[in-house]
Parts: sequence; structure tokens; C-alpha cells
Amino acid sequence: MLDSAGRFAPSPSGDLHIGNVRTGILAYLWARGTGRGFRWRIEDLDRVSPGAAERQLEEFRALGLEIDGPIVRQTQRIEHYAAACARLDEQGLVYECYCSRKDIQSAPSAPHAPPGAYPGTCRDLAEDERIAARARLERAGRAPALRLRTTTAQRPVVDEVLGTLTAHIDDVVLRRGDGVWAYNLAVVVDDAAMGIDQVVRGDDLASSAPRQALLCDLLGLPVPAYAHVPLVLNPAGARLAKRDGAVTLEQLRAQRFDVWAWMGESLGFGRWMDLDDALASFDPAGIRREATVFDPPPLTPAETEPPANRR
Repeated sequence: MLDSAGRFAPSPSGDLHIGNVRTGILAYLWARGTGRGFRWRIEDLDRVSPGAAERQLEEFRALGLEIDGPIVRQTQRIEHYAAACARLDEQGLVYECYCSRKDIQSAPSAPHAPPGAYPGTCRDLAEDERIAARARLERAGRAPALRLRTTTAQRPVVDEVLGTLTAHIDDVVLRRGDGVWAYNLAVVVDDAAMGIDQVVRGDDLASSAPRQALLCDLLGLPVPAYAHVPLVLNPAGARLAKRDGAVTLEQLRAQRFDVWAWMGESLGFGRWMDLDDALASFDPAGIRREATVFDPPPLTPAETEPPANRR
């Protein structure tokens, strides 16, 4: 499988917490255990915290993870997303959407669609209606989004952890009204270009897999194998966040927290000593299937300062 790979693709919105790190390590172990390369993508189309991307990369390399191929930044690939959107447009599958988030939330849901799904408000507008809506947005200093005219409401995907995934597929956004290319399109285009045929990520993204598989089909791109792994939660059962306490690698190391030992135990393999130990004992079939609860140590005053202010 020399031409196939797994990947980790963090958003550089800040330092990674222990749950993010665990998912990235799982992606690495899964890739190496199946003879794949391991690649890294910086998903910097949206929120970016200065220096975060570099710190994230340094932390993983400090753990011993070896990254194959060049580091990919999404902000350097804008023309590829535009080209993919143009291919969809040639098939008659792209239309302008003039709705605000409030418009969508207040609109009646389409039949058989979950609450909050886009009901297709702008899908079949007449040209004069589009002209009027476009002018209304322009007066408000806004621009229309671009949406996919979906051809099916279902596209089942087989997941190595969760089994068969089905989720309602609405007319997903391809480009936002602020001109930023949307996650679902960008990730599909990037994975194909990077030779990614295995995607290991948190199970909060499981509902995205059918949408992305459909986009792969429409663009003539291969659909990767998916494995959505359980999240790390705080003691209240909510998604782990930095406000919960010492959760970043830097904070935990300052408290002499044994990251590798916790990783192995949280996944059901017992205490790991290091990366080599993890590679030797990792087996996807043995992963604990339920979410892990992490009770972070309290932050010290020094750890509450931004990384740029620490010496």
C-alpha cells in the first residue's frame, strides 16, 4: 500500500487537547498498522490562531510520529476547490443560496429531514427571484452561498467502528457566503489529492461521511475507508474543552502526566510506555467502543497564560 495513506487534519484554532491528540495518534496507529503512509493537513480555511499549526505539528513529532510527504495547507489549495465546484456546476448540481442561518432555522423542515436540515428554499427559484435575492444581499453587504443540488437523500457508508452509516443528505454548502470554501468539499478534494484512502477521526463527524462519499461519487473520486472513533468527554459527559482544566500536552506534561500510559488504558490496551509499545500492541478490533471520560487536573496560574506569554 505504498500509494495509500491515512492522515490527521487538525484545525489550527488553538492548542490541541488530549482528546484531539488521542484521535491523531489513533489515525497514526491505524495507518501504520495497515501498511499505509501517514500524512498531515492543516485545515486553515477558517479560524486560525497564530503559531497553533506549528505547535500542533511539533507536539506530534515530539511524540515520535513520523509524517510522510509534504505538509498540506488548505489555504494554498483554493484553486482546487474552485475547480471541483466548477465540475459540479457543469453537471447542473450547483445553485446560489440567499438564506441566512436564521432563515434556515425558522423554515419548516422538508419531509423526512431532521430538524435544522436545509429545506431547499433557494433550490428552484425563478431567475427573477434570484436576481432580486442577489440584489437584496448585495445591499446588505453579503454574497450568496453555493449549495450542492443533491441527487439522493441517502448514501450509506460502511464504517470500521460504527458499521453502516446512514444520514440524511441535504443540499450541503460548497462555498459559504463569505467566500470561504466549505469543509465537506475541501476535505474530499484534499483527501483524493493526498492519496488518503483511510480516514480515522472522531465520531462527532460520522454524519459527514455520507455527504462526503456522495461528493466523491459526483466528482469521480475514490471513497476512503472510514473509522469514526469515540470521543473523550469531561466528567459532565460533554465534549472535552480547554476550559475544563489542564488538557493540552504542554499543561499535562507540566503536571508529570503520563500521556502514553493514559492513551493505552483509555483505548482498552493497558498502559503503553511509548510509541513503539503502542505500535506493537495496537489492534483496531480491540478499541474500546464507548467514550472515555477524562477528569483534567486543575490549571496552575502559569498555565492559564497564553502560550506566547510563557517563558
